[in-house]
Amino acid sequence: MYQALYRKYRPKTFDEVVGQEHITDILRKQVLTDRPSHAYLFTGTRGTGKTTCAKLLSRAVNCLNPVGGNPCGECQICRGIENGSILDVTEMDAASNNGVDDVRAIRDEAVYAPVAAKRRVYIIDEVHMLSKPAFNALLKIMEEPPEHLIFILATTELYKVPATILSRCQRYSFRRVPAPLIRDRLMQVAAAEGMELTEDAAGLLSRLADGALRDALSLLDQCAGAKIDRERVLSAIGLAENDEICRMMDAVLSGDGEAALNGLDGLYRGGKDVSAVLNQLSALCRDILLGRVAPRNGVSLMNGGFSEEYLHRLADLADTETLLRDLDILQSASAQLDKSSDRKLCAELCLLRMANPAAFAAPAAPAPRPVKQEEPKKAAAPAPEPKKALEPEKPAAPVKPEKTPEPVPVPEPVKAPQSAAAPVSWEAVLRKLEETMFIADYMLVSNPDNLSGEMKDGTLILYTKNETIKGLLDTRRLEEIRSAAAAVAGGNVPVKAEPWKAQPDDRFAALDALMDRFK
Repeated sequence: MYQALYRKYRPKTFDEVVGQEHITDILRKQVLTDRPSHAYLFTGTRGTGKTTCAKLLSRAVNCLNPVGGNPCGECQICRGIENGSILDVTEMDAASNNGVDDVRAIRDEAVYAPVAAKRRVYIIDEVHMLSKPAFNALLKIMEEPPEHLIFILATTELYKVPATILSRCQRYSFRRVPAPLIRDRLMQVAAAEGMELTEDAAGLLSRLADGALRDALSLLDQCAGAKIDRERVLSAIGLAENDEICRMMDAVLSGDGEAALNGLDGLYRGGKDVSAVLNQLSALCRDILLGRVAPRNGVSLMNGGFSEEYLHRLADLADTETLLRDLDILQSASAQLDKSSDRKLCAELCLLRMANPAAFAAPAAPAPRPVKQEEPKKAAAPAPEPKKALEPEKPAAPVKPEKTPEPVPVPEPVKAPQSAAAPVSWEAVLRKLEETMFIADYMLVSNPDNLSGEMKDGTLILYTKNETIKGLLDTRRLEEIRSAAAAVAGGNVPVKAEPWKAQPDDRFAALDALMDRFK
């Protein structure tokens, strides 16, 4: 059965890991001195060797004959771990096993000594996918692990891992693999597989991998079957030739929207993905911008796929402000492609915005017209009224005093009923403790022969069997019980420990009642 190249050529020793010497040297030294940590956290982007180093470390710490800190790969332990016959090394995918029950199963099993190997190792991939209760359950065993136990956690999203887990692990950050190292590795694999891979094609694949060696091997696997040259890579992956991208950018910067649209249509009919075309335009625009703002050291930061002649020509057509604007338009269009019902139309609008930005600029709001103020018209003089004969004035009628309005009674505000606290019982608190408390502590407090509990006047009273049990209820355990009771009640609940509650001794009460009936 055919095996993918990235699986077939997975490194067998730390020396074969590419581009992560700052990590593999430390791991080898820990194996040589027999001083491994109880918990590791490997973080970094995809395809950089996190899972590979985790598997190598699990074999190296258990290898019977390690060679320079590397697993020998020949002993029974190394072969058993590699083929999965030794169950002391367990690999779990947290993306599909992220519940608290999955971690509890690990926690209950981890306390037992290994069967065949020297150490029991748990590799948890994508650990950031664990739920919060699962992280809490994992924290309990990571605080005080047995001497034979090692945890190796791997994640691509470090910010999602709680700080309580981070503080208990040795953290190693995996870097992106440089393109020259990926190119050399691709040439080695191609030679071992009998593939005809050109240097130009290997360089293009290494740049497309974006620092992930696994992605580069997958792309090489996709291009296999014939001579692998630059044209073969572009055809298999659906990319456009750099010269065509440069001509399209030349038309855009020259303001020739028709030529840019014709170039996009030709690539689209040739089977090129519009998303890949926009990404290549973004890479070209970035290289031109780097050439303008960093003419001395910017070459080392460029993608390296475009000719210097084209870069100099395009740099003369646009200033820095235009390049920044075009990059912003390209990034916005790339983000909208998946949401658009017509991907080609979205790319065409992007090219037109870049070629003729004035046509897509928002029109300025027209200024309000000044309102002409009219002069106020002069009022006509009133006509003189005819004089009337003077009449004797009548005495004014007495004004009746108005009644003072009576004050309107203001209704008293209705008091909102206070929400009653959630009912609390010792059984509900025990169910909450089962989710959070360490299993040994939970077995102590949940045993009715050791203690019992009841709510009395808003206080949770714990009745202990004797002074020994009361002494075991230290500050930490009481605080966990108090936190569980507060979570059940939705508020603070005092907790108090008292001696065992005396029960009336009525063992002979039923016998005495029976004897009275026969008297």
